[in-house]
Amino acid sequence: MSRGLIVVCGATATGKTALALEIAQAINSIIISADSRQVYREFNIGTAKSTPTEQALIHHYLIDICDPRDTLTLAEYQEKAESLINKNITKFPLLVGGSGLYIKSVVKGLKIPRVSPQPQLRLQLQSLGQEQCYQILQQVDPVAIEKIHPNDQVRTLRALEVFYVTGVPISKQQGENPPTYPIIQIGLDCSAEKLKTRIVQRTKKMLDLGLIEEVETLVKKYGWDLPLLKTLGYAEIVDYLQGKLSLIEAEKEIVSHTCQFAKRQRTWFRAYPEIEWFDITSSGLVEKVLSKLENTLLVLNK
Repeated sequence: MSRGLIVVCGATATGKTALALEIAQAINSIIISADSRQVYREFNIGTAKSTPTEQALIHHYLIDICDPRDTLTLAEYQEKAESLINKNITKFPLLVGGSGLYIKSVVKGLKIPRVSPQPQLRLQLQSLGQEQCYQILQQVDPVAIEKIHPNDQVRTLRALEVFYVTGVPISKQQGENPPTYPIIQIGLDCSAEKLKTRIVQRTKKMLDLGLIEEVETLVKKYGWDLPLLKTLGYAEIVDYLQGKLSLIEAEKEIVSHTCQFAKRQRTWFRAYPEIEWFDITSSGLVEKVLSKLENTLLVLNK
């Protein structure tokens, strides 16, 4: 078999995990998670992490590799993912998830400045205000501002952070160096109405599985201010536990926020024409995807 990588991507609740398990078992491969929250231990139900039973079927990687109090940078994720791919590339490993930037870092070979977050520096910059920070960035890296909106505080601070730590503009440290091995990208999608139905069902399932209890345990161990508890699915339950929302309201908020997130994901992935899309509501989905992969692999092997 040719050396290469299979990507399974798409919005949340489109069934990426289930399909990836079927594919991995069919071709005797492994699964590398491309989910920015599943890397953290103890955040299980709210991140729709593969169950222990599912993980026992196929080797899963880049799940439960970080303490919730730590931060895994994009550069660190990329390095770990590329190492795993290179070690297992004859198996056509599967890169699976909905974190678009994680996937892009691998398939495009993004050049990422190896500068870890600098909390003190960021606080100093934030105290100046976004307008002044942007003016400073215009002076030190006029190339970078061509791609950074004046109101984009996150990217402005990151660009300044990289410059002050390295002395080199971030624009000179970025770019792409795509891998030379073949990459097959499979995208899963359906209508917005159907996806909302799936999100509603999955939210109910998370609550039935013990999402509230999971959040209570996390709060007891790490406190209310843990950044990960401010993310989708957890923040709403925190509000419920603090009496700001009823449980019904919290559930509705999770559904609403998840639908908004899914819309952003769909927009992101649709920008990449190399992704082959499959409707998850069509019959014989697994067979159709495997057939596509088989035909593509035959071409690559010629």
